[in-house]
Amino acid sequence: MATVTERQDSDTGIPAPARTPLRVRQPAALIRFLLGLAAVCLTLLLADHAQATAGGLDADVAQGAGLVPRPVAGIAGALSTAALLLVPAASAGWRLLGREGRRGRQQVADGLLAAVLAYGASVALDLWADGPAAASLLTSLTHPLPGGGHTEPVYGYLAPVLGFLVASAARERRLPRAVLALSGAAGLIAGYASPLSVVLAVLIGWTTAHGTLYAIGVPDPRPLPEQLLRSLRQVGLRPSGVSAAGPDRYLVRQHDGRPDLDVLLLDRQALVAALFQRVWRRLRLRTAPHPRVLRSLRTGLEHEALVSYAAVAAGVRTRKVAATAELGPDAALVAYESLPGRTLAELADEELTDALVDDVWAQFKLLQTRQISHRALVSESVLVTADGAVHLVDLADGDIAASELVLRVDVAQLLTTLALRVGAERAVRRAVAVLGPDAVGSALPLLQPIALARPTRAALKEQGELLDAIRAEVLRTRPQAPVAAVRLERLRPRTLLAVVGGVVAGCLLLPQFFATDHNPIATMVDADPGWTALAVLAAAASHLAATMGFVGFVPERLHLGRAALTQVAGCFVKLVSPGGVGGVALNTRFLQRSGIPTAQALSSVGVGQLLGLILHLLQLGAFVYLLGRDPGEELTALPALVGGLGGAALLLALVFAVPQARRWLAARLRPLTAEVLPRLLDLLRSPGRLAVGIAGQLLVSLCLVACLYCCALAVGERPGFSSVAVALLIGNAVGSAAPTPGGVGAIDVALPNMLTATAAMTDSSAFAAVVLYRLLTFLLPVLPGWAAFAWLQRRRAL
Repeated sequence: MATVTERQDSDTGIPAPARTPLRVRQPAALIRFLLGLAAVCLTLLLADHAQATAGGLDADVAQGAGLVPRPVAGIAGALSTAALLLVPAASAGWRLLGREGRRGRQQVADGLLAAVLAYGASVALDLWADGPAAASLLTSLTHPLPGGGHTEPVYGYLAPVLGFLVASAARERRLPRAVLALSGAAGLIAGYASPLSVVLAVLIGWTTAHGTLYAIGVPDPRPLPEQLLRSLRQVGLRPSGVSAAGPDRYLVRQHDGRPDLDVLLLDRQALVAALFQRVWRRLRLRTAPHPRVLRSLRTGLEHEALVSYAAVAAGVRTRKVAATAELGPDAALVAYESLPGRTLAELADEELTDALVDDVWAQFKLLQTRQISHRALVSESVLVTADGAVHLVDLADGDIAASELVLRVDVAQLLTTLALRVGAERAVRRAVAVLGPDAVGSALPLLQPIALARPTRAALKEQGELLDAIRAEVLRTRPQAPVAAVRLERLRPRTLLAVVGGVVAGCLLLPQFFATDHNPIATMVDADPGWTALAVLAAAASHLAATMGFVGFVPERLHLGRAALTQVAGCFVKLVSPGGVGGVALNTRFLQRSGIPTAQALSSVGVGQLLGLILHLLQLGAFVYLLGRDPGEELTALPALVGGLGGAALLLALVFAVPQARRWLAARLRPLTAEVLPRLLDLLRSPGRLAVGIAGQLLVSLCLVACLYCCALAVGERPGFSSVAVALLIGNAVGSAAPTPGGVGAIDVALPNMLTATAAMTDSSAFAAVVLYRLLTFLLPVLPGWAAFAWLQRRRAL
């Protein structure tokens, strides 16, 4: 929220925000603007691609309107148009002549600006639909008029009127809504509008209003100190002054020696600002609190007061609720009895005695006994008053009757918070003394960063291995405690990316399968069996080459048969892991099971990945060079390649120019210099084994290129080998960067386009060749991969 300038209140003599309302940009307005924009685009898409549905809807409305006598329809249209113009005029007059003063005048000005922009957007859309747009779009949005011509694609004055009413924050809403509805219905009955043109008018007015409000801001809707004092007096308190104590927090003094009040302002706009973060955390984690923004302000007030009352009833020392009150539709307040004191983060190290830490755990135990969760036990939530008593505050995100999992997360959170101040050994020792070893041991599976609050995770980055130290102390106290981490994520980011990538890929690829001309399925059915057989052999040979590329970078002796089966099993693992992540994990696990220490196993796999990347780039450069020298080939995608390399170089230069990005890259490359390079030096002592590994890496790419080349020949095309190699190497690079399992979607879209650009293949033939190639290298090997994976697991090789 925006800051406000301070002034001295003439009535109370206390600092208060100036009366001149400042402009603030509300995140809710941006969210509504984006949603409205998406709705407008979807409506236009529906009008263009669902012409039969739009035409049927228009015909049904026209048939129903035909039952209304024409004189009645004409009178209704005239009256609704007059009412439509009178409503904003009456609203503006009421705001200008009423008691709202400057704020009312600003809101009327905002409404007029939104109305002008909405009218301009309507006219622009009308001109676009009449001109450059497809004729099918104009047909769906309009219908012919009896005297010639057609109706408007965006109906009448609905958009500017609605834009004015929304942007000016008109308080009376039922009458304007009724007038808008009647005006739209009158236009449909009189035949001057189509259903989609009315929908577009409403969406444009609503969207433009919220876009205007976000662009220019609105007067700060937060209550002024005078309003806070008035609301507190209305609930029976006797406030004498108010001063700001932090963002959305106020300290209120009272008459007659009554205790001061800590007033927390619940601001709807501040909650909306964190909407996406809180909703995503709720969707992702099983233990995340319910997003407060999804509750009404009254529900939020009731929840916060209920948790506070439950904590007080349990005997917990905390702030006591003195009053709650609503401050209009967008704000409310909770007034607590003031607790002067210092937070845990503000205490000196010598003040953190065992008695104080025990008191923290004792207060926490009272919450646990009554099954009350806190959910935010960070340093700022532990308050120590002047007499040394510990109070647990900030219970807004807490719950009563909390689940066992949430209560255990609270234990893990408080353990970590205290360990950050007093060390892992003292935090665990005092927790065991108060809670008992079983309660502390139950938190061990939840000592994971994702279960902790954001401030705690940030502090842990500076403390290194503190979580490991806490785990070790818990295990020392309770050796039989469960150690397996509890899965808290119900939805992982990579899973979401995989689903989105799959949906996008399906939308892009499915139309190709149902193409009426040059259907790729029919093309594959007619594929040459000889070239198809050679493609199968090349795909099978790639697994043998992958085995060479794997064992060649491991100095220790491996079982070649099992190593080969591990590469085949990688075809099954690719179904559930993005890019090469599954193969890396599978190879590392195989080396560990073969008796190689984890550090050396990771280093060997890292060496293979590093040299594989280098060889991939060298092969790409070589084939681009050969493609340029072949007089029968023409690299039409050369500008794109050069642009991509230039963009990568520019991005790398920017990373090195920004200190934060440079440090991030250095942190990611530190394992390379610490583990991979020493392993590579060890391999240089065995040049024969290293040559096998390099040859295997080269042969993997050549076998896959040969497979795609044979697939292209099988569908009747005659591309050059170099052009196919360039297309495949670039397509595989795109697939490795994609977050979808096996590069699904990215490879399937990139490869046909690359074949069309580099090998001059037709779209249908390129798509058919890629489908056949993916069938042989991605789908068909899944069953043998599963069998190899199961066999290796039974032999304890994985």
